[in-house]
Amino acid sequence: MDGKCVDVDGGILEGGGQILRVTTALSCLLGLPLRVRRIRAGRSQPGLRPQHLSGLEIVRDLCEGELDGGEIGSTQITFAPGKIKGGIHTADTKTAGSVCLLMQVAMPCALFAASPSELHFKGGTNAEMAPQIDYTIMVFKPIVEKFNFTFDCDIKKRGYYPQGGGEVVVHISPVKELSPINLTERGTVTKIYGRAFVAGALPITVAKAMATAAVRCIRKEIRDLYIDIETVREPDDQAFGSGSGIIIVAETSTGCLLAGSALGRRGKKSDKVGTEAAEMLLENLQHGGAVDESLQDQLIIFMALANGVSRVKSGPLTLHTQTAMHFAAQLTKVNFTVRRAEEEDRTKDTYIIECQGMGMINSNL
Repeated sequence: MDGKCVDVDGGILEGGGQILRVTTALSCLLGLPLRVRRIRAGRSQPGLRPQHLSGLEIVRDLCEGELDGGEIGSTQITFAPGKIKGGIHTADTKTAGSVCLLMQVAMPCALFAASPSELHFKGGTNAEMAPQIDYTIMVFKPIVEKFNFTFDCDIKKRGYYPQGGGEVVVHISPVKELSPINLTERGTVTKIYGRAFVAGALPITVAKAMATAAVRCIRKEIRDLYIDIETVREPDDQAFGSGSGIIIVAETSTGCLLAGSALGRRGKKSDKVGTEAAEMLLENLQHGGAVDESLQDQLIIFMALANGVSRVKSGPLTLHTQTAMHFAAQLTKVNFTVRRAEEEDRTKDTYIIECQGMGMINSNL
């Protein structure tokens, strides 16, 4: 291991699990020993939760590293990475913790491994405060693959709050380097489609009510496009527990994908869930950016690693995005710049995020 330990304050900016995900992945990739203090100090229940611990453990296993302080509730960890090997690994939260957040920490590491990886993520596939697995497949995957890599994401079983019980398997092959991306031309919306689902004890009428309310809401703003929201009852052998939710995606003439989504829960009316997702989509379309607020922060680590200048046009920067940029810059020494987009329409709150990536090369290949 080269270099002294990087010291990270886990309580600043968004003060949550994202700081751990970004810094642990980059520690693994750069071979930098890491200490994270005040873990999740900005949360009502600080310290490691099962989901964060599972993420740390799969990165440790991917690179045969050493992890100290890896216990539930721990507010400080140290991590010493080894060589990223790849192979078959499992991260199991044993809760409804999001499988998509586990994917966020492990995927960048697997891209620079010595051999292909098969990653089993177990927990919640459709969880609050995280992207739904449908978002990961319908929006994140096609956009992030513009960095010039591909991965397969196979949903074995869906799992919902409170038990979890879902499983997603990701196959990913390593790359020599990542290409930069340019997502600055939004284009016009050409298609709107989506998926409203129920599972377990919930009737299909719940999915239909969500879809109907979503279409009604979008119709107030966008009248001339056909909106295709499929309503699905998840097969019992492919879902654990009961859950419901909706995702709606707008596709543009330049291939941009922006979405809105929402989850059902006990006591929340189905039409309110549908309306919530539709309003989120319309809000994401309104600012004129080429990515939505859920994708913004997920692209930052790849921009930092890419070989060349990446540019992304977005709406107002979320605190998650600002946090990802801060820690990606701290560890990789790259520079992110954010400037207002020069729009004809000055009413739009639109920005260009730019980064000259560090040009990470996979020395294992």
